[in-house]
Amino acid sequence: MQSLPEEEPLISEDNWPVAEYADDIHKHLRESELRYRSKPGYMSKQPDITNCMRVILVDWLVEVAEEYRLCSETIYLAVNYLDRFLSCMSVLRAKLQLVGTAAILLAAKYEEIYPPEVDEFVYITDDTYTKKQLLRMEHLMLKVLSFDMTAPTSHQFLIQYLLAGAVCVKTANLALYVSELSLLEVDPFLKYLPSMIAAAAYCLANYTINRTLWPDSLYAFTGYILEEIAPCLIQLHRLHLAASSLPQQAICEKYKSAKYCSVSLIKPVETLPLY
Repeated sequence: MQSLPEEEPLISEDNWPVAEYADDIHKHLRESELRYRSKPGYMSKQPDITNCMRVILVDWLVEVAEEYRLCSETIYLAVNYLDRFLSCMSVLRAKLQLVGTAAILLAAKYEEIYPPEVDEFVYITDDTYTKKQLLRMEHLMLKVLSFDMTAPTSHQFLIQYLLAGAVCVKTANLALYVSELSLLEVDPFLKYLPSMIAAAAYCLANYTINRTLWPDSLYAFTGYILEEIAPCLIQLHRLHLAASSLPQQAICEKYKSAKYCSVSLIKPVETLPLY
């Protein structure tokens, strides 16, 4: 589908310096996402923390990313590191924020050109933890993750899909918004691969704005058919419907900005034409 004439494309082939390798990059990411995924259902094995605590933490991490103007990929990586760590290690609730802070510290070091200093990450916790504690947790997280920090995220896949399935700015930003909402919920979204969440986000945004779902170009690019995407799409749609009433509003507030075409203010569609 072509971009609407009154809007500039969010991204274009000119912004993609290795467009001729897009298929190979996508294939590599699809293989890698299987290796660097968290364990679905890990929260049931955590003795002292809950889904609600994780939601509050992720909401706070989004606020931190906005405060320090970190890029979107940084928050996705931080949540990936957080979930992979919690999949392997039991954490007391008093240390959960420390784990989250170490995750975003590592993600910022990996992704940002100028990451905030360690002291700034100590400061944002209201000095709940010391610099020494944060660096120790960073070291432990690196060991638990086996220093495997190059994890594919739904954001990476979604950028590829937005390129392959050219949409207008508003549609693209809405897809980015609903994709980011999925970071809040371990259940059900950890059972879906990042590429699937990205496909569902694309479909939901495309239908909300353009009343069409999954273009042939993306079927050819990804191999996903709509029937495969549908279960994740239904869950993402439910989350979109509930987003404005959630207690945690950092993502909604972020996407109210004109920078993102104020897409969190767009009314969700009531139903999807799936069955």
